[in-house]
Amino acid sequence: MSKTFDADVAIIGYGPTGVSAANFLGIRGVRTIAFERDANVYSRARAVTVNDWTMRIFQSVGLDAALKRDMDETYALRWVTYDGQELSRVAFPPSELGHARSYAIYQPEMEKTLRAGAARYKEQVSVDFGVEVSGLTQDADGVTLTVTNPKTGTARQSRVRYVLACDGGSSGTREQLGIPLIGDTLETRWVVIDAKVKRWWPNRHILTFWSDKRRPVVDIALSMGNHRWEFPLEPDESESDFATHDQLWQLLDTLGVNRDDVEIHQHAFYKHHVRHADRWRDGRVMLLGDAAHLMPPWAGSGMQSGIRDAENICWKLAAVLNGSLPESVLDSYQQERAPDVARYTQISVDLGRIIKQELSPEEVTAMQPPPEAPPQLPPLLQPPTLQQGWVNATTHEASPIGKYIPQPRVATTNGQLTLLDQAIGNGFVMLGDGVDPATLLTPEQKRGWDALGTRYIAVYAPHQPSQQQGDVIDIDGTLLVWMRRHCTTVIAVRPDRFVAAAQSYSLSVPA
Repeated sequence: MSKTFDADVAIIGYGPTGVSAANFLGIRGVRTIAFERDANVYSRARAVTVNDWTMRIFQSVGLDAALKRDMDETYALRWVTYDGQELSRVAFPPSELGHARSYAIYQPEMEKTLRAGAARYKEQVSVDFGVEVSGLTQDADGVTLTVTNPKTGTARQSRVRYVLACDGGSSGTREQLGIPLIGDTLETRWVVIDAKVKRWWPNRHILTFWSDKRRPVVDIALSMGNHRWEFPLEPDESESDFATHDQLWQLLDTLGVNRDDVEIHQHAFYKHHVRHADRWRDGRVMLLGDAAHLMPPWAGSGMQSGIRDAENICWKLAAVLNGSLPESVLDSYQQERAPDVARYTQISVDLGRIIKQELSPEEVTAMQPPPEAPPQLPPLLQPPTLQQGWVNATTHEASPIGKYIPQPRVATTNGQLTLLDQAIGNGFVMLGDGVDPATLLTPEQKRGWDALGTRYIAVYAPHQPSQQQGDVIDIDGTLLVWMRRHCTTVIAVRPDRFVAAAQSYSLSVPA
């Protein structure tokens, strides 16, 4: 087999997961080629939101500010009945991750910005539009792809080291690999109505779930003056009953929205899925996003989970390709991501049961923390954690291992104010509470982290003087409080901002 490679990584599919992966690989200098049938961004807004975690991920490739220009902060979400009774409301408190808790998006514009971001890496990332990957074969060194032009029928081969399959819920790559989907597709069909706002109506900015056993509705303000509703069809209804705008107005009228408020511009039908691939890695091929897992939309985490998949696997691939980590680290991809996807899937299912009023009062009560419990964020807003994976200790609630660190405002030694991630960079970093963490390592530990290009940074409180260039001042005290709460003086942080090791456990590089 030829040792010549067209790229190190091929991305199959250039939707939000694929284009995010292109950015994450491009910034790390990984030679990447993406294959996508459609040159234009898909015009329908499928996803509706991103949260602070996802925005911090976009910050790592310098796109957070550009993306926010086309987004609106989400104020709150609520559950109401058709007679106006508010069943519950969740406000979005300030976040410790450096961004607002939640943003309403308009997906086509977001994807355009992500494509423009990937175009910054012209030396590393190329995109081949108008083609499909119709076959692949693997060997010990790489993957050979058959790339077909569906218009002309012509085919060619492309040789890469690894493949990221980001080709959606009907993934042809997954089918070629013979990987089954586990789970169910729910029978209820939904109609999605997208509209442009013409005039404001009361509380339009609050994400609203109309709770009703017969016709529960998702009612959400998208950014850039767009709005979205999702209605379930009843068993005796079909798509033909809502084929025209006049028929769709029958649904919107029940919510008090009329032609003076919005202009309908498109609609579509779909079903909810609760499904996941049996395995997410097959040799040198990884499944990401909808190719690996499908969930109902209630938690707004389907697209976001794909973006998080991409961040997780891309920094690991970059480390494998540059020789700083063994290929076995790729096995941690599904280990780390699958529990998080399962958590958001269950949240989605539970939220759906509330929306559809399928829960008894006792079940609703059981989902709430007891009155005497300390205040805590609802599950939807809680920060991510790793249950297992590439970390150097067993994770548990009190440990910093596997936790996602906060991102406070900090000052550099020359007095510049910025967010933490801007000061510490995108690679591995070891942070010490008032101490240079390198001084607490054994020579063997230091060699291990040096091989990963780790930076060693002391973090000080504002009333303390810095000791050397590169120190960071925790202006808000958030990071130092977080470290002390987890009873550790030093943490080793991965490129994705999860803690891999800590002084209170072991400061060696994870195996």
